[in-house]
Parts: sequence; structure tokens; C-alpha cells
Amino acid sequence: MFADRFRVKPKSFRLRNHDPADTAGLTHEAAQADLTNDLKELAQLHEQLFVSGRHALLVILQGLDACGKDGTVKHVMSGLNPTDCQVHSFKEPTATEVRHDFLWRCACRLPQRGNMAIFNRSYYEEVLVVRVHPEFLDAQRLPPGETGEALWQQRFEDIVHFERYLTHNGIHLLKFFLNISKEEQRQRLLKRIDNPAKHWKFSPSDYSERLRWEDYQQAYEDMLRHTSTPAAPWYVIPADHKWLAHLAVAKVLLGVLQGLDLSYPKLTKEQRAEMAHVKKLLEREG
Repeated sequence: MFADRFRVKPKSFRLRNHDPADTAGLTHEAAQADLTNDLKELAQLHEQLFVSGRHALLVILQGLDACGKDGTVKHVMSGLNPTDCQVHSFKEPTATEVRHDFLWRCACRLPQRGNMAIFNRSYYEEVLVVRVHPEFLDAQRLPPGETGEALWQQRFEDIVHFERYLTHNGIHLLKFFLNISKEEQRQRLLKRIDNPAKHWKFSPSDYSERLRWEDYQQAYEDMLRHTSTPAAPWYVIPADHKWLAHLAVAKVLLGVLQGLDLSYPKLTKEQRAEMAHVKKLLEREG
């Protein structure tokens, strides 16, 4: 249900048709109970993902400031084994990163088979923030080539090809846009200002970027439409209600892992015999 409800259909996609306050007909209490059960199954499937060693999972979280990316990681991924699940937050590129191709710094952090990686922001910033602020391209010192609209179309194509390559190599992509309303963002930014424990989350740039709200909405819509593919779909998650966002992300994750038909390795006859022998030895010690 959640996958179909929130999955981007590129040809007909319009961001304005996705309500950030959608609750999918659920109550907070029902969603919390459902999430608790889903997280238990998610933890087991994550363990099976590791022991099978044939697949990897890449989760990409994108959204405007205060949309709940950190909270989603905390509430949905906290029960997973941190040894096999790494979170990478991509902020402003360093001097070294900006001199490489725009996919480089994220490509260096891709998960190995059996693992899951979570990208809090990602290479998609290069068709979002950089598109809203094209002056950032100056620091990249790009060779002569496409500019303006043609450059963004070229980057969309590069991303689609890159993600197709990843899926061919067993890396399954789940891409979530946490869709927050302008009013809900305002309320959350005010809470950050009013609560000393949340001051570390606030940056003056949060407000200056908010002034470009419509530019970002257009950039996101264009990006979602051009880079959602059958192999690497985007999901637009209503983020005004954090409890709904957490459940929706967990449901989509669960559906993908269930579809991989994971299981624990089956022992050979010789391995079972050896295990039985060791069991007897251990019991004798008692």
C-alpha cells in the first residue's frame, strides 16, 4: 500500500498533488503499533541481508531543512546492527571533494554486499542546491561544455546511468523525499530557536534557503520526475507528521527486503554433523 501510494510516477508527477500532511487514513496510535512490529521484522531481514552477502541496500534521504531526515534515521534504523549499516551525512563539499566529479564523494561511501548505507543528503544536492545557487558551479571549475538547463539534463542522465550500474551490481536503491509543508517547516525552525537543546541544529542559512522555497519546489519536482526509474524509484513521503513518515519509510524498506527472498544459510550434512559433535563436547564440559 505505502509503496504504491507514495511512489513517483514520472509521466504524471506533480509535487503539488502530494499532500505533506497526508496520514494515509491512519491514527498516531495505530501507526506506532504497526511500526513496532515492522522494526522487529526489519532487524531480522537486515541480519539475513548481511549473512547472505549477495545484496546491498542504499537508502537516500532528501528534503528541505527540518523535514526530519535525522529523526527518520533515529526511529527507523536504530534497531539495525551498526556494524552492517553505516550513515553518511553529506554537507558542503570540501576543497578536495569539489575538485572531483560530482558523484565521487558519494561513490566512495557505497555499501559493500551484505551491508546497508544511508545517505543523509547525497549526490542529488548537485541538481538541487547547486541548481538553485548556480554560482556554486564556479568552485567546481568544470571544463567547457553544457550550461544552463542542458547541464541539469545532462546530470539527470548521468545519475540514471550511475544508478543503473549500481543495481546491476546488486545495490538496491531506495530514495525518499521527505515532503514538508512551508508552515510545518516554519514551526519546526521556531522550535529549534526556542529550545536551547536544539540550537545546534539551527543555522542562519536555514532561513535564507527558506526564502527560495518556490525555487526548491521546482528543482525537486524536476529532479523527481527525471530520476525516478523502475530500478531506482523515488518515494514522496508526507513529512508533516513524523510518525507517518517513519512508518512509510519502514514499510517501503520492509517491502524491498522481503522481495529479495532472503534467508539464513542452509547447513550441509557435514556441517550439521560437525555441529552435533561440538554440541556433545560442550555438554560434556558441563
